Amino acid sequence: WRSGGFSHTCFVAEPVCDEMAHAAKRDPLAFRLQHLEQAPRYREVLQLAAAKANWGSPGAGRFQGIAVVEPFSSFCAAVVEVSVADGTYTVERVVNAVDCGVFVNPDIVTAQIESAVIYGLSAAMKSPITIANGGVEQSNFHDAPVLRINESPIIETYIMPSDEEPTGIGEIGLPAVAPALANALFAATGQRLRDLPLVLG
Repeated sequence: WRSGGFSHTCFVAEPVCDEMAHAAKRDPLAFRLQHLEQAPRYREVLQLAAAKANWGSPGAGRFQGIAVVEPFSSFCAAVVEVSVADGTYTVERVVNAVDCGVFVNPDIVTAQIESAVIYGLSAAMKSPITIANGGVEQSNFHDAPVLRINESPIIETYIMPSDEEPTGIGEIGLPAVAPALANALFAATGQRLRDLPLVLG
């Protein structure tokens, strides 16, 4: 599993942030930016992801959710775009913005984020890991499936230019994916989904 506890805490914190924005009758992005005035690197990845995703104008029949996280001293924001039909949803697009300090090979950064998005979506959309008699019931990918290439949405990754010290990249793309998806599904349906996998009721 990638990103460790950051995945759990981000899945709690970012939908709650969305709930607060909704209660305050504020746009979820604007609400976050308002409360991150002293955190420029958070703000920059949020603004970059939102700009590249055309935040607020996703196109007919599509809905967006956003989340941001700081795992391993790096920063990552994700915008997930969904469509909903007949009680099910499709993830159409995931736009990521990353600040990992100075980077050497942007292709490696992009590949790490793309693969982390696949794992994040797998946790959000596929069957859960279950425990029975003190052990995990699933043993490998045949009974704990990962999103396949034909199921993958469009994934876009944008890397912030930076003079900061290099930080982590291997796992930072995972934590924001499921909460951004949950927030997109709320925007689409009005349902707050608080358990994984995310299944519309």
